[in-house]
Amino acid sequence: MSAGLQERAARIRLLLMDVDGVMTDGCLYNVPGPDGEMHETKGFHAQDGISLQWLRWQNIQTGVISGRVSPATVTRAKQVGMTYVYQGHIEKLPILEEIAQKSGIPLEAMAYAGDDLTDIPVMRRVGLALAPANACAETKRAAHYVTSARGGAGAVREMAELLMRAQGSWENILKKYEVE
Repeated sequence: MSAGLQERAARIRLLLMDVDGVMTDGCLYNVPGPDGEMHETKGFHAQDGISLQWLRWQNIQTGVISGRVSPATVTRAKQVGMTYVYQGHIEKLPILEEIAQKSGIPLEAMAYAGDDLTDIPVMRRVGLALAPANACAETKRAAHYVTSARGGAGAVREMAELLMRAQGSWENILKKYEVE
């Protein structure tokens, strides 16, 4: 990890992210419900989920800003203990400003992970901009770090480890699970 990336990651107190393409592989599944209506669902990666819980243990808050509205996102956010859940917002800057005001966390202490053009304005304003391997080229160029993993396939886990390593807390996680 470069010194500049290490310095940025060491300051982070809040990791915000897009959902589709970052926390998921970007695929949306419509399945029939008991009422006969079609319902959208998504798939989330288990290793991403546990890493979001580890961040919480290290006093790093998490949240999502998504253009889509999905009950699956709300459920996942509860499962992993997210602090902020905003859905139905393609224009994400006003939400970023609201979160900054509510949290009292300065933008330079926030990270944002996005995969598409709608994420770039937020990425340009936070202290650490992240993108999964499957992000579009323009979004990758806006990122300080691009994961080797794709969204929905461990990208969030890679981002969480990056933050914990930079902040010196990854060793605590390894010790907890008796990793030598």
